Amino acid sequence: MMLVAAILTMAEFVHAQTWTQTLAPYEGWHSIASSASGNSVIAVGGNWTCMASTNFGTDWVPISEPQQGSLSGSWYQIASSADGTKLLATTTVGGVWVSTNSGTTWLSNNVPSVIYWGPVVMSADGSFLVAAAGGLGSPPGFIYTSTNWGTSWNPTSAPTNDWTSIASSADGTKLVAVADIDAPAYSGIMYKSTNSGASWTPVNTPGKDWSSVACSADGTKVVAVNQVEYSSVPGHIYTSTDSGATWVSNGLPTCIWESVAVSADGNTIVTGGSPVVGSAPVTNLADIFVSTNFGASWSSNILSSDFFDGYVVTVKASADGGRFYAGTLGGLVFTSQSTPVPSLNLTPSTTNLTLAWTVPSTNLVLQQSLDLSSWIDLTNPPILNLTNLQNQVTLAPFNKSGFYRLKTP
Repeated sequence: MMLVAAILTMAEFVHAQTWTQTLAPYEGWHSIASSASGNSVIAVGGNWTCMASTNFGTDWVPISEPQQGSLSGSWYQIASSADGTKLLATTTVGGVWVSTNSGTTWLSNNVPSVIYWGPVVMSADGSFLVAAAGGLGSPPGFIYTSTNWGTSWNPTSAPTNDWTSIASSADGTKLVAVADIDAPAYSGIMYKSTNSGASWTPVNTPGKDWSSVACSADGTKVVAVNQVEYSSVPGHIYTSTDSGATWVSNGLPTCIWESVAVSADGNTIVTGGSPVVGSAPVTNLADIFVSTNFGASWSSNILSSDFFDGYVVTVKASADGGRFYAGTLGGLVFTSQSTPVPSLNLTPSTTNLTLAWTVPSTNLVLQQSLDLSSWIDLTNPPILNLTNLQNQVTLAPFNKSGFYRLKTP
């Protein structure tokens, strides 16, 4: 019989968040995407601005633009694969673009004729793509999928709507799509799919004017935010633990919520928008709320600077929930870094032992010990499991008992 144990030698999680303005240029940002670790991040905005960072937002460089010159428009939404090399983006002039080299080059093939493309999402390996019509008060449209890297696109059975956001499980099988109330006949609906968009079912939700939705890597935990609850009442945050079948509202102040993101396990949530004073939103302040226990409790921050003008329109979280990004309509990109406590999962068998942990946003070293006194670093390179965004190392047991831990260098 083999005895193994996991030990975590990490700092305690700090619940209060500190947000820092990055050196990203001043621009009206529309969307942010990042790799699972949060190291590679891309922000897109107006004037065809697309900036990338490969060091957690410390330095930013422009990347190539598929649209140039005379076309009046901008980037709208962007999604990234887990490794940050594959990108999917929409523009405000009816384009859907894909890149397989971190934005160095872009392709657009056989894209259906849609006036405005809206939200996009992709599976963790980048092989399954979803793009929907919507945004900017556009005419209602369909949700499309591609399984050949955008060479062809197929409309799904989801109804036409002004789609505002789509969430996907890591493997692309579970999808949740939400719409707003720009077109009254298509008001505030939510649909879900459990077969990569082959079929869709409506979800009975209490809110309206949905602006953003996100889900855990397995698609079980889902978070949705809305701008307007009913009539002129500001929006709330809703969570589900059964892939969107049932929902509860979390005890947060009402806000004009614009965007939400979650960690791979779904426990860490970051959301942002415009705070409300009285009955009016304060659109020159950015409200950010973070929860590390799936909405049971929250910490809040107001993002501001001498140059600040605008509210949060896009947020992103790393897979482990240790790194956040927030972009504002006024032109700034903020980041926040915490030290999460990872879960080291052990799966023994008769011949080997598999250790797994969520892709980290900080450096971690896997160590092994026989006696809890002397530890050695393991040099086995982890393999990323793209179905759950976990690093995995498989070992032959070196004794009938042993101890393993993740340690910060």
